Amino acid sequence: MDKYNQSSSTKSGGGGSGGEIKYRGVRKRPWGKYAAEIRDSARHGARVWLGTFGSAEEAARAYDRAAYAMRGHLAILNFPGEYNLPSTSSHFAAASGSKREVIEFEYFDDKLLEELLDYNDDDDQSGK
Repeated sequence: MDKYNQSSSTKSGGGGSGGEIKYRGVRKRPWGKYAAEIRDSARHGARVWLGTFGSAEEAARAYDRAAYAMRGHLAILNFPGEYNLPSTSSHFAAASGSKREVIEFEYFDDKLLEELLDYNDDDDQSGK
């Protein structure tokens, strides 16, 4: 099971058993089967029926196949480890939630920048 998309099914306003894992694009039917569907952005968000499955994992994998076929490496998947996605994929950015990338900027004062630029100009002129 994927640690990125696991969540309790006891969201506000939702019922269900407490420890059950919810997957993107998957709903549990009242009789115990799992339905999978995806929205197709090419058709103004129309629902695309993917089928009914015996387990949540099977339904989630069907969703992943459809999402990857529609969106490629930009797809947000339930099981990203099963696809060859770059680590900078939107899946990892969206799913990690609590992890944030830190970018550090170094400030150089004008005098130092001028010295560096003059140094590069001196190198260019001495090479001729």
